[in-house]
Amino acid sequence: MTDKRPTPTDNLVRAWASPDAITLRAATTGDGNTMFGHFAVFDRFTEISSWFEGNFLERIAPGAFKDTFKARGDQIRVLYDHGADPQIGNKPLGVPDVLREDATGAYYEVGLFDSSYVNDLKPAIRSGQLGASFRLKVTGEEWVTPREATRENPQKLDERTITSVDLYEFGPVTFPAYPDASAGMRSRTDEFLEHFLSDPLFVARFKERAGPVVVDRLSASIPVSTTSFGTSATTYTSAAPTVITQHFKLDPDADKVTIGRAIEEARQAYLKDRTETADGGSEEKDAPTERTEDSITDETADGGEAESIERRKAWHKQSTADFDAYLATTQGVLNVH
Repeated sequence: MTDKRPTPTDNLVRAWASPDAITLRAATTGDGNTMFGHFAVFDRFTEISSWFEGNFLERIAPGAFKDTFKARGDQIRVLYDHGADPQIGNKPLGVPDVLREDATGAYYEVGLFDSSYVNDLKPAIRSGQLGASFRLKVTGEEWVTPREATRENPQKLDERTITSVDLYEFGPVTFPAYPDASAGMRSRTDEFLEHFLSDPLFVARFKERAGPVVVDRLSASIPVSTTSFGTSATTYTSAAPTVITQHFKLDPDADKVTIGRAIEEARQAYLKDRTETADGGSEEKDAPTERTEDSITDETADGGEAESIERRKAWHKQSTADFDAYLATTQGVLNVH
């Protein structure tokens, strides 16, 4: 057994899908305005399969929330979808009246605010359409590498037991479970990071509640990738910020969204130039410069013939790949993976 292995520990997101994850107390037995349930459960292994965190089994040990409830209880916020909802954003849903551990897991009771944005969520809570999610920092953990396969770990994945955490926030989410599962715990860290990388408003809201230091630290922890070309969220971290910012003539302190947009603009300019300089009768001459492959599918080309649309889509795909290769070449010092 080891205390730690190289894997992210901060700003992780977990979700729990279960009938008792989020419930609204009925008016006949209470005030009808108290949301309660368990946002986490103890001693249940779940497989974490994440481009950011890695692939392993994880469970939460009893006692993991005890210290954070005591130390940070008045700082823990109750948010919908971790502030990602464009209308609700960082608005808290209510105040935690009860935060404690029981035999099942982390139990809570929240007195909901009497406001329109909260009232809009109540029908979904009552009908059991929402699950619970929480954002945390792992402050204590134990790792085991199994020697033999078991029923719950047939692949002999490393096993992590979380023994203590700092809890930042929790609340309802619309899609807590994997598509093929009706209940269980899972990681939503990748989705959280996708919002962080693609939504400037989400970044602004996250900075508002977490602070610029946390935002910068999270940015620096995200792996370098070129898989996001075609979005405003192309991701580059501190692995090579100087090269990127100099090449695209950006401010040295430019954030990831700004860098992503600059690279995307360069890609669009490359596609446009390639189209305009093509021979008159070539496929490139007729090829579109739209931002995404999906936009090509929806438009009519060459009289709406399917063959022409497929040709245009193939051109766009190849041109994007060519640009990716161009960027990787001109930024040879980048560790692109």
